[in-house]
Amino acid sequence: MAKTTKKRAPGSKAKPGRRPRRSASKGKPRPEAVTQPGTKQALAIAKLRSADGASIPALMEATGWQQHSVRGFLAGVMRKRLGLPLESTKIDGSRVYRIAERGGARRQPDAEPQAS
Repeated sequence: MAKTTKKRAPGSKAKPGRRPRRSASKGKPRPEAVTQPGTKQALAIAKLRSADGASIPALMEATGWQQHSVRGFLAGVMRKRLGLPLESTKIDGSRVYRIAERGGARRQPDAEPQAS
C-alpha cells in the first residue's frame, strides 16, 4: 500500500483569523517582580548590583552554573528580558560585570576630582 501525502490547496496560507506572534517590546525594562527572591537568578543579580560587580567565574561559583549558562543569563535575562543595563570593565586582566546606573553616567573607579 502506498502512503498518500496531503497537499495544500494552491494559494492557501496561514489559517484565517490568526495573527503573527509579536516579540516582547524592546528597550522597556520589565518589573523586578519577575525575579523571585531566593533563586539563583536573584543571587546573581544581587552580586551584579554590588559596587564591585562580579566576574563570570564568581557567578559560576555562586550559582553552580557553567560558563555558557552565565553568559546566556547575562545576555538573555539581564539585558533582553529584564532590560537591565550591564557594563563590563577589565580589571587586572579579568572581565567584571555590574548593573549600570540608569542615569547614563558611568561610574569611574578611583577618579580624582578635577580642580577648577
